[in-house]
Amino acid sequence: MLGRILLGCAVVVAIALAVLTGPAQSQREGWDSQRVRMVRQQIEARGVRDPRVLEAMRTVRREQFVPESIRTYAASDSPLPIGFEQTISQPYIVAYMTEMLALDSDHRVLEIGTGSGYQTAVLATLCDHVYSIEIVPELAERSAKILQELDYRNVSVRLGDGYLGWPEHAPYDRIIVTAAPPQLPQALVDQLATQGRLVAPVGRNPDAQKIVLVTKDARGNVRQQDQLPVRFVPMVRGTDRR
Repeated sequence: MLGRILLGCAVVVAIALAVLTGPAQSQREGWDSQRVRMVRQQIEARGVRDPRVLEAMRTVRREQFVPESIRTYAASDSPLPIGFEQTISQPYIVAYMTEMLALDSDHRVLEIGTGSGYQTAVLATLCDHVYSIEIVPELAERSAKILQELDYRNVSVRLGDGYLGWPEHAPYDRIIVTAAPPQLPQALVDQLATQGRLVAPVGRNPDAQKIVLVTKDARGNVRQQDQLPVRFVPMVRGTDRR
C-alpha cells in the first residue's frame, strides 16, 4: 500500500529570497530573456492566446525544475528527462493544456502527476489552490521541496495513486492529468465539479494518444472531445509500484 506524505506548500514556512547581485543577477536576467523568447517563439506563435497563461509561462522559472545537468536546455521546445523514466513536458504542451482548462483565480485544481513541479507552478500562478498527486516518492519529495523553496504556498503535494484522485478535497473546478492512462479513470470524472473541465492525454499506445477535454454541465452530464495528438509517459497505477 502506498503511503502518504503531505508536503503541501500551503503549510510550509515562507523561504526568504536571497538578493541576487553580480554574476547571479546576470544569469537570472539571461534566463528571464530566454523565457520571454521561448513564449514568443514557441507558444504564442503556435496559437496560445490567453494573456494570463502567457504571463505565467514567462514568469515561472522552468530552469529551476530541470535537473542541473541539462539546465542549459530549459528553454528548448521539448520535453526533458527528470529521472525515474519521467519527463518535464514541452513548454508548448504545458501552455496548451493550461489554456484549455480556462482557469479563474478562485478555482481549485487537481493535478495528477506532479513530476518536476513545473506544471504545478504554472497552475498555482493562475488559480486559488493546486492539489497535486505524484506516485513516485522521490519526485513527490523533490518537487514539493522546489515549490516550497520558490514560495508557491497555494500547493499541496501528496504521494499516491492518481487513478483514485484525491476525494477528500473534491469536487474540483478543474482537473489536469500529465501522464497518459489507457482510458480516463472514472474516479477523476466523478471528482470533477459541475461546470468543470478536465484535460488529459489518453491512450495505451504512445503513438496514438490524444489530449481530451472533458466538460461537465450543470446537470452533471459529461462530454468528451478529442483534441491534439500527443506523446506522454504512461500513467502508472499504485498496484504497479508494489
